[in-house]
Amino acid sequence: MVAIPSWSFHFWPGTRQILRRQDKIKMLEYRQNRLETEPLMLNNVSPSNGKLDSLEFRRVRCKGVFDEKRSVYVGPRSRSISGVTENGYYVITPLLPIPNNTESMQSPILVNSGWVPRSWKEKSLEDLQSSELPSSTATPSVKVSESSSWWRIWSKKPKNIEISAPAVIPSEVVGVVRRSEKPSIFVPANDPSSCQWFYVDVPALARAAGLPENTIYIEDVNENVNASNPYPIPKDANTLIRSSVMPQDHLNYTFTWYSLSAAVTFMAFKRLRPKRSRR
Repeated sequence: MVAIPSWSFHFWPGTRQILRRQDKIKMLEYRQNRLETEPLMLNNVSPSNGKLDSLEFRRVRCKGVFDEKRSVYVGPRSRSISGVTENGYYVITPLLPIPNNTESMQSPILVNSGWVPRSWKEKSLEDLQSSELPSSTATPSVKVSESSSWWRIWSKKPKNIEISAPAVIPSEVVGVVRRSEKPSIFVPANDPSSCQWFYVDVPALARAAGLPENTIYIEDVNENVNASNPYPIPKDANTLIRSSVMPQDHLNYTFTWYSLSAAVTFMAFKRLRPKRSRR
């Protein structure tokens, strides 16, 4: 049986970090190049045409109508604003196609509009619930008699009252196609039944919104934020290039492993070197 030197247990992990560093550099360069390309119009791309795998980290331009009633909040996610860390959430909303509009998408997509503080989320949910409640100020029905004078006058000249439907306001989004997040072991599992989302799981979010599991998911990177209405705050495109472990981190790991290998080798040499006999 061949004995494996103890220093190799630290030397090879250091070498592996060098290889990982090279792979990470290539990956980040690939993302950078993709984000620098002109946005692709998403009106001729659908989840069923097999182009989804080639779209990740590609900037796209989408036109549709937001269905804010089906928005979900993923978090909590912290954000540092002017040196103060505040907890908040990502807002993910379905963007629906516009009928008879050639510039609109063919299929619904999910849009991560950006980060909002906790107070914004609570107020948005309250406004949504209040809009769904029946109005308590509705005019009560009054039983009138046709013999009354004012009824005879009004009934002779009936007025046609037309109730117009609210106008559909299209929205245009410039975003980056992304996939589901890979949560760490410390992140709780999502609970769609109670609307608790801790990480982005695109197929699960699509099912919760009543959409196909292969729905396209994009993250808004529009930099033109309205100062009077800053929320949601879109993601910074530079954050999409970053990784949890950057090339410099791999270099630091390499130095650490090689230092341990050198230290173990030195101690083994000192221990195995024959001692000089005393005269």
